[in-house]
This record gives sequence, C-alpha cells and structure tokens, in this order.
Amino acid sequence: MKKKVTLIPGDGIGPEVSFAAQRCIDAAGVAIDWEVVNAGADVMEKKGTPLPEEVLESIRKNKVAIKGPVTTPIGSGFRSVNVALRKELDLFACLRPCKLYPGIPSIFKTIDLIIVRENTEDLYAGIEFHEGTPEAKALVQKIKELDPQAKFYPDPAISIKPISKAASERIVRFAFETAIKEKRKKVTAVHKANIMKCSDGLFLRTAREVAKDYEGKILFEDRIVDNMCMQLVQKPMDYDILVLPNLYGDILSDLCAGLIGGLGIAPGGNIGNGVALFEATHGSAPKYKGMNKANPTAMILSGVLMLHYLGEFKAADRLENAVARVLKEGRFVTYDLKPDRNDPTAAGTSQMADAIIRELRAQ
Repeated sequence: MKKKVTLIPGDGIGPEVSFAAQRCIDAAGVAIDWEVVNAGADVMEKKGTPLPEEVLESIRKNKVAIKGPVTTPIGSGFRSVNVALRKELDLFACLRPCKLYPGIPSIFKTIDLIIVRENTEDLYAGIEFHEGTPEAKALVQKIKELDPQAKFYPDPAISIKPISKAASERIVRFAFETAIKEKRKKVTAVHKANIMKCSDGLFLRTAREVAKDYEGKILFEDRIVDNMCMQLVQKPMDYDILVLPNLYGDILSDLCAGLIGGLGIAPGGNIGNGVALFEATHGSAPKYKGMNKANPTAMILSGVLMLHYLGEFKAADRLENAVARVLKEGRFVTYDLKPDRNDPTAAGTSQMADAIIRELRAQ
C-alpha cells in the first residue's frame, strides 16, 4: 500500500532540490503517493498569503510532509512560513543531525551529533512590538511598574521571550527518547541561565528534572551557549545530542552545518504528536533559481529522515549509503562540494541526483 506524503516544493531553488529528492526517494524503493501543494513567495503573489489553507489541510490529512526551502523576507513582509507551519501544526521538536561524510573536507575525522531544538517558544514565538507604537509604550510603562529597576532607551522595539516548563519538559524528554532510539550516550542541555535566570533558568531546571528519569541509561550535562559554541569548534566529537531553546538551536545548527561541509549537507525534521514535516536547513537562494546549480544533498538526507520516520529503515539506509558513496567519490557533486568552486566538471542539481539513483540501482 502506498504511503501518502505531502510535498511542498517551495520557491527559489526549492523546486529543483525538492524534485531531485523526490526522484531519489522513489528510487529507494518505497511506494509513495505524493500530494503536491504550494507555499511561499510565488504563492503570495497569486493568493495573497504564502501559506494557503490547503497546505495545512494536506499535512494534517497525510500526517507526513517534506518541504523545499521558502523565502522569508528580512525585516519586513510576511512572517516566516517555516515558523507558521511549526506553530500551526505544533511541531515542537526540530531534529537536525550533523554528520560528517567521507569526501567532505574537514579538520575533524568524525562528527556525528544531533541538534534537538525547541520549536514553539523563545524569541521565535512572534510576540513583538514596533518602536514608538502605543502598545510598545504601554508595555514599557507596565514593565517599569513591575520592575522599578528596569531601564530603557527611548522608544525601544520589544520582543518577548516566553519559555515554559511544559514546553521545556517535552523537548528535553524528546531529546532523551531520541538518544535511546538512536543508541546515543549523552544529552547536553544548552542555555544562558547564568544571565537569563528566569527563562533559561527554567529551561535548565526542567532539563535537570527530566534527566533524573534517565539516570543509568543516558548521561546528562549542561553547557552555557557561548561556551558551547567554542566547544563545538574545538572538539565536536565530544558531543552526542544537544537540546536547546529555539533561538540557540537555530544558531548552533548552522554552526554545526559549517563543521560538516555547509548547509547544503544539513537535513532537518520537525516533529509533533503524530505529524512530521521534513526540510533542508538551508534557505531558498533565489539568485540561483532555475540554474540547476543547487546542492540537493540536504533535501535528500531530509528524505532519509522521513523514511526513518515512516518506518522504512532499509530504504533509508540504502538512500543514505548511496548519497555517502557519491560524496566520497566526489565526481558527480555540485560546485560547492568541489575543492575548487569554479571546477567546470561540477555536476548540476539533477545530475547529482542521477548519480545517487545510479548508486541505488547498483546496490
């Protein structure tokens, strides 16, 4: 019986890498009935919204989706489609494996860690007030009443950082359960509780409470976020699973992507209760749209994560092994994976997917 999966191609380079991933997933031998729906900047022009209701309806119905990158305007315009999807579907856990494959240049021999990022709270909750507005002024006044020591420069813009015990508990528990499922040894909670004693302090206290339920099974430790950045650059092999609030998780997952060859190698999944959305970590790179240059690896590896979620473990392993062999050989890879980014022998997006499909058929 075919598995029903929602495919959101995205915009910019999204359709190219999405359909490359779709071909590779199909070649892995899993029967999937793809339901294609569209979101993003191109849809915004036609429908007045970057996230039409039919997209959410499709994901709610099929329970599993894979999405290409979608453009998010910087500083103005519509709020991120990615954030909206996570909030609307309560995809509270962002799973971002960071694995170094042979053939990718690195000063390290081995990197294999997993970022577990809380997806629904923190500064990405979207509770913001523009400078000079009556709402911002009223909020400043209220804060001064509650905390007479609070100091503000005139007319600040304000973003609210909510962190709750409930959301912290479920993301930390998700991290420990992932550690057990993936046969990992250690979970590290990352925070700034030394400065933000209320919000990050609650996250850390909750993590320590949850960790007690896994004593003797999984090791637990915590790191301050700035120190964690240094540790990852110096000795990433010392870490296994990192669990973080939303903003830190976003930043550190990009840092880790840099250690394994860049965002073009970094897959991701967003998991909720009974629903999941998989996507590459990288953006839509609209300047490369239609050029057949974009690296499809992150989308294909996101497909590997999706196959694992669907219980198609053999197909997932076959697809990952095929990607690994193409990366190791280094012949049919996109320009960003070549030692010289101007190498005229670099493969295009579709040609790299073709090479991965050949490896699958050769297995």
